[in-house]
Amino acid sequence: MKTNLRLLFMLFFLCGATASFGQEIGITGKVTAADGSALPGASVLIKGTASGVPTDVEGNYSIKVPSKESVLVFSMIGMVSQEITVGSQTIIDIGLKDDSRALNEVVVIGYGTASKRDLTGSIVTIKGAEIADKPSANPINSLQGKVAGLSVVNSGRPGAEPDIRIRGTNSINGVKPVYIVDGILNDNINFLNPSDIESIEVLKDPSSLAIFGVRGANGAIAVTTKKAKAGQLNVNFNTTFGVKQVADRIKVTNAAQFKELYNEQLQNQGNAPYNYTNWNADTDWQDQIFQNAFLNYNNISISGATEKNRFYMGIGTVSEEGLIKHEKYSKLTLNVNDEIQVNKRLKFGFTFNGYRAVPPVNKGVGGAILAAPIAPVMDATTGLYHTLPDFQRAQVYNPLVDVELQKGTTIAREFRAVGSIYGEWNFLKDLTFRASLYADYGFNTSRSYQPLINVYNPDIAGTDKTDQLVRQTTVSQSQNIYPKVQQDYLLTYKKTFGQHDLTVLGGITTYYRGYESTGSTLRQGSSFPIPNDPRFWYTDNVGDASTRTGTGSAWESATLSYLGRVLYNYKGKYLFNASYRRDGSSAFLGNGRWQDFGAVGLGWVVSEEGFFKNQSIFDYLKLKGSFGILGNQNIDDRYRYPAYPTLTSANSGVFGDNIVAALQNEYIVDPNLHWEKVHASEAGVEFNMFKNRLAVEANYYNKLTKDILVLVPGIAGTVPGLSNLGEVRNNGLEFSASWNQTITDDFSFTVGGNLTTVNNKVKKLSTKGYEIINGASRTTEGYPIGYFFGYVADGIYQSEAEFIKSPSSAIGDVFPGDIKYKDINNDGVINESDRTIIGNPTPDLTYGASVSVKYKGFDAGIDMTGVYGNEIFRQWNRNTFAQFNYQTQRLDRWNGPGTSNWEPILNTSRSNNYLASSYWIEDGSFFRIRNVQVGYNFSKTALEKIKLKSLRVYVNAQNLKTFTNSTGFTPEIGGSATAFGVDNGTYPVPVIYTFGLNLNF
Repeated sequence: MKTNLRLLFMLFFLCGATASFGQEIGITGKVTAADGSALPGASVLIKGTASGVPTDVEGNYSIKVPSKESVLVFSMIGMVSQEITVGSQTIIDIGLKDDSRALNEVVVIGYGTASKRDLTGSIVTIKGAEIADKPSANPINSLQGKVAGLSVVNSGRPGAEPDIRIRGTNSINGVKPVYIVDGILNDNINFLNPSDIESIEVLKDPSSLAIFGVRGANGAIAVTTKKAKAGQLNVNFNTTFGVKQVADRIKVTNAAQFKELYNEQLQNQGNAPYNYTNWNADTDWQDQIFQNAFLNYNNISISGATEKNRFYMGIGTVSEEGLIKHEKYSKLTLNVNDEIQVNKRLKFGFTFNGYRAVPPVNKGVGGAILAAPIAPVMDATTGLYHTLPDFQRAQVYNPLVDVELQKGTTIAREFRAVGSIYGEWNFLKDLTFRASLYADYGFNTSRSYQPLINVYNPDIAGTDKTDQLVRQTTVSQSQNIYPKVQQDYLLTYKKTFGQHDLTVLGGITTYYRGYESTGSTLRQGSSFPIPNDPRFWYTDNVGDASTRTGTGSAWESATLSYLGRVLYNYKGKYLFNASYRRDGSSAFLGNGRWQDFGAVGLGWVVSEEGFFKNQSIFDYLKLKGSFGILGNQNIDDRYRYPAYPTLTSANSGVFGDNIVAALQNEYIVDPNLHWEKVHASEAGVEFNMFKNRLAVEANYYNKLTKDILVLVPGIAGTVPGLSNLGEVRNNGLEFSASWNQTITDDFSFTVGGNLTTVNNKVKKLSTKGYEIINGASRTTEGYPIGYFFGYVADGIYQSEAEFIKSPSSAIGDVFPGDIKYKDINNDGVINESDRTIIGNPTPDLTYGASVSVKYKGFDAGIDMTGVYGNEIFRQWNRNTFAQFNYQTQRLDRWNGPGTSNWEPILNTSRSNNYLASSYWIEDGSFFRIRNVQVGYNFSKTALEKIKLKSLRVYVNAQNLKTFTNSTGFTPEIGGSATAFGVDNGTYPVPVIYTFGLNLNF
């Protein structure tokens, strides 16, 4: 109750403080661009105070000033600010001119901010407004297609983290970028509500990343949450609700088609026809498991500011169903920040982000695409779910067994608290000291129950045809915590003298992170099963105590770092950026414990030169380049402590009658072992043309990752070694462009696009010929990471005469109807030496485009994205250990000379046809209409009667249509560093239709 009273008091205080600003003169007016179009969101500030207001959607404003001597400052990002003395005026209309240099926009860089015009590298800013109204529980999902060099592979599963790669796959050990949320380094941002985000910066180049040291090699994504705007008291509410559906289903055979193919297959294999007496259903298992899923996102925030205090609080909820029945994700978020200006030189503040989530119990789609359509869903007499036919019963359950009989058997909760306190002191006029303490505490808990499962099996003799699939109940419990603590002590010197602008940063930062987990499992037989009741889902008071098992793991690591940076420009046209960081890590010993990183960037704003003033083509032109050495510690958990190998079993020793198990190190440690390093360089150009309507940026990047941690194979059974031997290169081009055009005061439009090329190649691993093998994925010197390896399909053998004339097969007998493989080395024999690269999961090109139009109160936009030149390996139906449903493309199988030259004969005993080959390769290129949105902003006049500042309503369609040649649910398939693009029955990416509204009081 006391807390509620304090909050209420604070809100009244903010209201009163805001209302108490000067009452003497009321000023109204309109802020427009040079062409007369309205500028919504422009700032109107009383100079020398924190009092101000923003313009509304029509560019209008209203403000009270204390006297005629008051000066109003009109400003907006990308525009030249203007100051006007009030005098005797009560109406002040003003037109702001474009800032042809870009660009006084302030962007977030490592451990500070800088003007975009002073940067020598590539930092892309996405405003929070661009993602707030897009349906996504994870804000990063909405960046897909918006940033050159940023690859976002989304999952359709609610709450799932996307696969993020910036400028390619840099290492065999990890791909994730570092996230920075209001200053704290992190590995994800799933605890944030998109509506609480002010902006997201994507940092890609060495001059902006070197300041992060061992965390900078994979790129960085910096998130700034919303703060209160000066002079405003604002209450905002937005809500989105909608429905999502499976857009593209996998095409598999129906019952009649299945019987046709299966009968033919049995005949080809010399087997008797199958008895379909009890198997005459026609079940679409995808229909059975999928649903129209509903979602609802809500957020309410309140912010207020006085000259001494700025306060913001946002509360958000997410409720989102999955595409599979009974999947549901929900979360509650809280974002609070407050800053107190003690005096002109001293201020304190805090930030807090809280998160509570109920994750979905992940269900797979594999059963629905593998189960035979001839099986009924359930037996009408007993009410039991029906088993599947005997040819697949041991490998696949009726999909509804998992979806329906095991629904609600997991209780999981996730909690997260991320916050900071800071103080900032300005002294000696040009020096600022800032001390910050950050903490991040995560806690997850889970309880699950495995019930007894009975199904109907018509093949059981007798009258009781109940088949027990699960004969023991099981209870499992687990929990984990993952704390992080960061301390920053930063000293900044900022000085402008004459035509020189200098900013120098120096500091010390520490970072600690840890992890602890425990788990327990207990079973009980069917005679006295554990009740299917959450009250009993604890392993300490039910079940057979003799079956209780426990697990646990823990680790922790820490770094101590020294950092520095210099930003300098002369006359606003000669730019210099240098940064340095020295990181000490607890993960290494000796010479590898401390590492140095750094970068240098140069820029030349050519358009500021005198000789450039007489031309009329370019409004702005900047050349830039940078080089740096970055670090990578964001690698797989296997190398959490690279210098401290785990113990593994070795040869046992015999002492008398006793056998003693021997242990040995998993690998031999190189005494100079250290984190991986990326030698990165970039050269680029930025320019504006046609009165700044056209803005273009183009960059060439080159990244060579050196010292990759690689195992060196042991010789003749000896222990392998771990050393910094690997090298991977990524290079390519980035291009982005946008056109902004105002036709009339009421009509304007923007067109934008970007594309990125990626060339990935492993330069070196360890010993010559060393391979990292993950199924069909290989990583080998001279090839891209995770390429697909196998035989090249060269048609179908049509007759015995054809394979007699063909190279002989050393990989098994071949017959008419089998896949014919190319003799790659032309030695006349098809053997393992003919395997080669058959696909690359890394796209040659990724791209995105957008169009937005505004007419009076209406706005409309469309976002598009796509990739080109990558392949997918179809794994989900590549097996011979059971008979599964067929893809419909198998209807075009070979069943006699000339009937097919791609689809082989129906015969699972022909292992030749199931080898990893280009037959299983699909084109991964796609083009997707990512978002289509139409909205309407109600006029200020219409809202005055109901006391609203603004109201916007909109409809949105996400993933509206995907154009692809792949046969899976989605062509978007992520994975690990060395195995991605493999379709194992990937969860669908849905089409989502939503309606939303955003209102401000």
